[in-house]
Amino acid sequence: QLQLVESGGGLVQPGGSLRLSCAASGFTLDYYAIGWYRQAPGKEREGVSCISGGMGNTYYADSVKGRFTISRDNAKNTVYLQMNSLEPEDTAVYYCAAIYGRITSVQAMCVSGSYSYWGQGTQVTVSS
Repeated sequence: QLQLVESGGGLVQPGGSLRLSCAASGFTLDYYAIGWYRQAPGKEREGVSCISGGMGNTYYADSVKGRFTISRDNAKNTVYLQMNSLEPEDTAVYYCAAIYGRITSVQAMCVSGSYSYWGQGTQVTVSS
C-alpha cells in the first residue's frame, strides 16, 4: 500500500523554524517527483515547493523563496521541507504529494498540483 506520512508540524513563534518530513512507505521515492502544499482556512491550496526525481530540480513559491528549502534523502525514503523565518501567514496544514516518473517542468507540476498520491497533512501554526 502506497502511503505518504507527514510529520514535524507544530506551534512556533514568528521567526522560528520547523522541519517537515514526508516519509514514503510501500514504494521508493527515487523516481518520484514530490511536492509540498499548504492550505489555510478559507484559502485555496498553494504549491509551496516541489522537487523532481532524478536531477532534483526544485521550485519555490514566491511567498517562501529564500526561507524554505526542499530536499530529499532517498536512502531514508524521505523528503524534507526546512522552514526558516516563519511568519504568521505560513500557518496552514501542510501536505506532501508524489507522482511517479519524469516531469517536464517542476514549476508547472507544482502549480498544477496534479500529483497521484497525497499524505494526510501536518498542522503548522506560527503565533506568538
